[in-house]
Amino acid sequence: MSLGQMTWKKSSYSGQTGSCVEVGGGSGVIGVRDTKDRDGGALAFDQQSWTTFLGAVKAQRFDLR
Repeated sequence: MSLGQMTWKKSSYSGQTGSCVEVGGGSGVIGVRDTKDRDGGALAFDQQSWTTFLGAVKAQRFDLR
């Protein structure tokens, strides 16, 4: 499956911060792209890497405050 064939979902925070991100998925691949530049490319992650990343976000490992 190509990234263009994925079902994309826009972040619920996109309207609040101006930092717009979409996440798409399919066939074990997770894609992330900029909502304002959908044709500008996307990052692709395998399912395990994405799950590890989400765990780190939820554990606030990237919180810089």
